[in-house]
Amino acid sequence: MAQLILMPGKERAAFKNRHPWVFAGSVGRLEGRARPGDTVEVLADNLRPLGRAAYSPQSQIRARFWTFDPDESVDDAFFKRRIAAAVARRQALPELKGQQGLRLIHAESDGLPGIIADQYGDTVVVQLNSAGADKWRKAIVNALVQATCCARIYERSDSDVRGLEGLEPTVGWLHGEPKETGLSIDENGVQLAVDVVGGHKTGFYLDQRDNRAWLRSVAAGKDILNCFCYTGGFSLQALAGGAKSVLSIDSSGPALAQARANLVLNPQLPAERAEWLEADVFQALRDFRKAERSFDLIVLDPPKFAPSAAYADRAARAYKDINILGFKLLRPGGLLMTYSCSGGIGLELFQKIVAGAAVDAGREARIVRRLSGTADHPVALNFPEGEYLKGLLVQVD
Repeated sequence: MAQLILMPGKERAAFKNRHPWVFAGSVGRLEGRARPGDTVEVLADNLRPLGRAAYSPQSQIRARFWTFDPDESVDDAFFKRRIAAAVARRQALPELKGQQGLRLIHAESDGLPGIIADQYGDTVVVQLNSAGADKWRKAIVNALVQATCCARIYERSDSDVRGLEGLEPTVGWLHGEPKETGLSIDENGVQLAVDVVGGHKTGFYLDQRDNRAWLRSVAAGKDILNCFCYTGGFSLQALAGGAKSVLSIDSSGPALAQARANLVLNPQLPAERAEWLEADVFQALRDFRKAERSFDLIVLDPPKFAPSAAYADRAARAYKDINILGFKLLRPGGLLMTYSCSGGIGLELFQKIVAGAAVDAGREARIVRRLSGTADHPVALNFPEGEYLKGLLVQVD
């Protein structure tokens, strides 16, 4: 096994703080030969062993730790143990009991860097976003089948991150056969179709489940605006909660078509209270302002504006602009549910952006609560990076 030896002083982040990444600037030298995805021993500059990691020579993240135990083997049995533990972690959470859609593996947070696995009923969708994860594809699939007894597994390894690892996009069925009928899940009494082949990410945004349920609990009698609505998850839960009206906006025609189809799947919902608008959200909100439209509750759940910290400044301006527009459209006492999933924007910075937007919009506002992701999307304490969900519920005077 090749050895990756760190520069002097760099072992603190890699070992003492248990950060799962080794950046290229921390590497002193590589002794031996290692191909992309190979497991290497990571050593301090004094040759003290620190653990074992997946090597990625083309990435700025030169290695991702599988284990901080220098004696633990990284083999098929390793993935069987780690994946079984991740699945059991979710099974132990009472709030996930009976959920048909949930995240089984959340990468570094489950000690499995580069691996995402979401379950939709008897179907699992997996993303392998690192060279190490790509190397162990077969072992990962076998472990998932054993841990979940799923009927099928589809791979959606088509994210931009793979390019940074020197990997080509890879999609297709890895286990079982496609369902003859469309795939759908029941989320808290609402039927939602899931397109694992063509949908965003793995087909759906599971991390907003609890926030969609909360919106349902307060929707009664309100005029609600859902921006960047995608396939209508927030919109349908608002209708289920008795909203007076729900206007949903997205720039994607296919996403809105699926949202309308999702409404058809739920004949118990008042379809006459739903309006769908294909438009650029920024421009639509400006048009609403000119038309003097207003709402009781607005959801701002945009796509990521900052893929990394290098884009934070540009993203901050975009987040501020969209929140200013949102604040200006709220009625007195109105609520703003505003989110960021950008890895380059932390919660503290996001809160400052939203606070500044309220001031610039001329509104007195206060945070009612922080809106985090679901329990099946844990965030590792020693790993603050990543595209985890950050949200705020803000009320204006």
